[in-house]
Amino acid sequence: MSDAWTIWPAPAKLNLFLHIVGRRADGYHLLQTAFQLLDWSDTVHMRIRDDGVVARVAGLDRVDPADDLAVRAALALQMATGSKFGVDIRVEKRIPVGGGLGGGSSDAATVLVALNALWKAHLSEDALAEIGRKLGADVPVFVRGRSAWAEGVGDELTAIDLPPRHFVIVDPQIAVSTAALFQAPELTRDTPPTTISRFLAGMETANAFAPVARGRFPRVAAALDWLGHFGEARLSGSGGCGFVAVESQRDAEDIVRQCPPQFRAWAARGVNRSSLHEALEKHRKG
Repeated sequence: MSDAWTIWPAPAKLNLFLHIVGRRADGYHLLQTAFQLLDWSDTVHMRIRDDGVVARVAGLDRVDPADDLAVRAALALQMATGSKFGVDIRVEKRIPVGGGLGGGSSDAATVLVALNALWKAHLSEDALAEIGRKLGADVPVFVRGRSAWAEGVGDELTAIDLPPRHFVIVDPQIAVSTAALFQAPELTRDTPPTTISRFLAGMETANAFAPVARGRFPRVAAALDWLGHFGEARLSGSGGCGFVAVESQRDAEDIVRQCPPQFRAWAARGVNRSSLHEALEKHRKG
């Protein structure tokens, strides 16, 4: 076992809009969305083992290690590659659980990308994204590390360059179940498909989950209503976190300081390239 820990970022994402445009025969919902990666992240610490054991030494206490996406990602990579190595995993969580910001999926993607390098498994990005897709629909966008237009179940990705923007993210401090919202009878599932050009022109900002989350979770509604004083407040993913775009870091920090005590708020900057891939490039250069 190595005594050396390596440190890797697992960035959050925002859904700048989210439409449900239909359902597949197997019941999965068909989406259109735009993923904006952020410069704000969880941190994943990993230490390589030579005994093949995958162990979580720190993480979310309320999540069983067997259900932890970071652990499942390491085991999936081990199975796909036949690697004899193992790993100790320690995750510092900043991204709220059940917030619609992709924290668990990003942690899993970071494990896949980083361990592929640390174990010298040499899998392609496509192969890692396919392993990630089986763990969760949001994992591939983090594996590929670019802000992207997404279709299908959220895994058909087209990299896009988004303009530099600052955001305020507000957590109502309530976890929202994605599965429950997908099953909600009041969820709109037949929005007409849109185009990348319409989105880039600013014509698409709605989130199909927003009215459902507002109706079922008063704290989500209250957080979005407070954010709405500063601009167009939007829900990310299936919630419960909301966000608003602002002109500058100073504006974002000023709004964060005004956050009511029942919520939590952060300032973040949108990026087109993931900090995970920047860390991978540094690792490769030694």
